[in-house]
Amino acid sequence: MQFIDLQTQRARIEADVDARIRAVLAHGRYIMGPEVAELEEQLAASVGVGHCVAVSSGTDALLVALMALDIGAGDEVITTPFTFVATAEVIALLGAVPKFVDIDPVTYNIDPSLIEAAIGPRTRAIMPVALYGQCADMDAINAIAARHGLPVIEDAAQSFGATFRGRRSGGLSTIGCTSFFPSKPLGCYGDGGACFTDDDRLATLMRQAMNHGQDKRYSHPRLGINGRLDTLQAAVLLAKLAIFDDEVERRAGVGARYTALLQAAGARSLAEARDGLLTPHIADGNTSVFAQYTVQSDDRAAAIARLDAAGIPSAVHYPIPLNRQGAYAHHCCPDCTPLADRAAARVLSLPMHPYLSADDAERVVAALTGAD
Repeated sequence: MQFIDLQTQRARIEADVDARIRAVLAHGRYIMGPEVAELEEQLAASVGVGHCVAVSSGTDALLVALMALDIGAGDEVITTPFTFVATAEVIALLGAVPKFVDIDPVTYNIDPSLIEAAIGPRTRAIMPVALYGQCADMDAINAIAARHGLPVIEDAAQSFGATFRGRRSGGLSTIGCTSFFPSKPLGCYGDGGACFTDDDRLATLMRQAMNHGQDKRYSHPRLGINGRLDTLQAAVLLAKLAIFDDEVERRAGVGARYTALLQAAGARSLAEARDGLLTPHIADGNTSVFAQYTVQSDDRAAAIARLDAAGIPSAVHYPIPLNRQGAYAHHCCPDCTPLADRAAARVLSLPMHPYLSADDAERVVAALTGAD
């Protein structure tokens, strides 16, 4: 069994992908080719915003967003410690300080009720992360940001395609950022990412920042990076985007099946319990794209051993909160995010993709619960 099955998807779109790649090879515009502009237009329409800026990775999307907001040395950006390292990494790379706020134990996303107390005179932005496929409480976060005159950068690397109260992830704040890493719900065949905004000025600044700070050929009024999306990756994404809505529906079905099977086997929802085998909880008003299907276990090592014995892969997203990582520990007291610490010690991600069969889901649950 594969943790993520990209080959079944590849077989489904092979003809379209190959045709699009051949078209790129024929016109030879490997950088900033027409497929990039076509992809940006389709993505902006999908998210419901005025602008999409395609970039070279999800990490660069976050970096470009921060650069467009002129965040730099000594500034603070409030974020979560329970996420992939890129979220804090880009803040630190600009000389700014990631200020970590603990999580909501039910959704794993940043707890809005803790954000306001963390805002100080050097705070310049709030960067919530949509973990495991569902959005944070963006209305609450945006309201706090508005009271303090702060921009919000939505790290939607795991939630592209999800909705929050009827609105698409990526279009819920000042700037939304996503990743097209191959394992993401919408992934290319390498690195890729995108930034989304309704702000014309920020769109211009992000487009400059991702292209060496250039406003026209050989004119560089701003500091920038080489953050352009390759045309070949845009071609792949256009083929995948054609089936994306169907795959999002399939993901929801797989997630619902897992939850039903696990709860029939005695697991409870995170919304109901804090101990035992716990299934994820999708907050009211949210949909999830299940970038991961992540459970909690009192004995994760034993659960992994049972899955391994049955030939079933698993993963831990994420075993060490960022405020306990060597590069970032000095930014935060080590014990100020106890809920992130608890989640990191208990979470376990199961095989998850749109093509996971009912039989495979049953096999996973049987091995996880020791019923096989």
